[in-house]
Amino acid sequence: MIMRSPLLILLLCLWLPAQAQWHSDSWDSMGTRATLEFWHQGDHGKDITEAIRQEFNRIENQLSPWIADSELARFNRLAVDQKFSPSDEFRFLLERSSLYSTTSNGAFDITFAGAGQLYNYRTAEAPDDAALQQTVIGMQHIHWHEDGSISKDHPSVRIDLGGIAKGYAIDRAVAILRAHNIDNAYLSLGGDSYVLGQRDGRLWQVGIRHPRNSKAVAITLPLTEIAVSTSGDYERFFVRDGEHIHHILNPHTGKPAGDIMSVTVLTGQGIDADALSTTIFVMGIEEGLALANRMPEVSAIIIDLKGKVHYSDDLTGH
Repeated sequence: MIMRSPLLILLLCLWLPAQAQWHSDSWDSMGTRATLEFWHQGDHGKDITEAIRQEFNRIENQLSPWIADSELARFNRLAVDQKFSPSDEFRFLLERSSLYSTTSNGAFDITFAGAGQLYNYRTAEAPDDAALQQTVIGMQHIHWHEDGSISKDHPSVRIDLGGIAKGYAIDRAVAILRAHNIDNAYLSLGGDSYVLGQRDGRLWQVGIRHPRNSKAVAITLPLTEIAVSTSGDYERFFVRDGEHIHHILNPHTGKPAGDIMSVTVLTGQGIDADALSTTIFVMGIEEGLALANRMPEVSAIIIDLKGKVHYSDDLTGH
């Protein structure tokens, strides 16, 4: 029998590499459910998960319209022509939002919140036409000044970054994963997700939810190294007098956008996928697909009100 001293056993344990394994967790964040799964060799899996959890919380505390001291809420409370000095991060999100507003001729507009605040999906309340006509919507009401500050020209101007913030949070989380040399991972935050590498030697199988059956998958896509965002009319809605009233509003009317049940966008960054899925939903099938086809490395999948699936040209081989 060979005897081993406790010191030798300890040294052998320290020398042997930690066994790689899948780590997974889920939690509530930014008004939805976050899910994380990644392959990691080492003892820091919980630390990596916690870093992402804290980053999501930080972004929510900065950008939520419901947190009174968030940067976004403080902007919404501004008086007319009162100057506001945004953080670099807040400025970046406003500039990216402005870019998509210009690109889409206003189909994407964070000032939709002027009308959005009039809807209550829990109590099935929607504004009438007279109330909507009193709302002030349009990026032209936000003004940029040479000293770097911003202001608004009407007290009713409000912004909501719900159509872009979750995608941005996904990008921040992916940066954390990459900083820890994570090569294989799946991360989701509500309808926004990102896939890194593979799952057990195969591409990740990402499902697009069936718009009218929460337990069914309409389409499954084999993917890697890409951001995915789905905007659907099933996320927040109520039915009144047979009308499906959902939360994706057309900034031009203040009313729910029209002839689509869901839009899924695939592209390199979460912030772009998130903004574009909302944009295309508002633009509709023809104009939305035309926008996707004009943009490099952007794919789009639309499910219309009849359940028919429409694809951008790159997915059909055109």
